[in-house]
Amino acid sequence: MAERVRVREVDDDEGRRLLRILRRGTGAVVTWRRAQTVLLSAQGMPVAKIAEVSFTSADRVRDVIHNFNADGFDSLYPRYEGGRPKTFTLPERREIKKIAESTPAEHGLPFSTWSLAKLADSLQTPALPHTCPRRNSRVISRLSLDRRPSRRHDLAVRPRRLQPARRRLMSYLC
Repeated sequence: MAERVRVREVDDDEGRRLLRILRRGTGAVVTWRRAQTVLLSAQGMPVAKIAEVSFTSADRVRDVIHNFNADGFDSLYPRYEGGRPKTFTLPERREIKKIAESTPAEHGLPFSTWSLAKLADSLQTPALPHTCPRRNSRVISRLSLDRRPSRRHDLAVRPRRLQPARRRLMSYLC
C-alpha cells in the first residue's frame, strides 16, 4: 500500500500565514480553499476526510498537498493564463509585413506563391516566437491577401496585381 499523502512540516510562521489567509475575507476563493486543505493536512487530517469536509475529490486534495510540498506558498495562488491572445508588437508587425510582401523563393522555400497555411508556417521564426500558425492564419485571412497563384509569368504585371493586397496589409499592420 502506498504511503499516505501528508503535507510537509509546517513551522509556526507558515501556520500563522495559512491562518491569516483563511481569516482574511478578501482574496481569491481558490487561494482560501487551497490554504484550508494544507492547514487541515498539517493538523493530521487524512485526505479522505479533507475531501469530505471541503466538498472536493481526494485526488484534488492530493494535488494541492503535493504542489504545496514542492512549491510552498506560491502553489496556493492561482496562475490564470486565459483571455485574449497576445497582440503583435510593432516590430513583429513589420516582420510579418516583410515576409508577406516577399516571395517564398526569397526565403528558400520550394513554391512560387503563398497560401495561408504556408505563410502562417513561415511566420514561425525566432523573430516571432509566440505566434501560433492558427492565429497567423486568422490574421492573414483578415488582411484578405490575394492568395491565388499568378497565371502570368510577366514579372512587370505581378507587382501591380499584388499592390492592393499590400495596401490592405499595410493598413492593418501599421
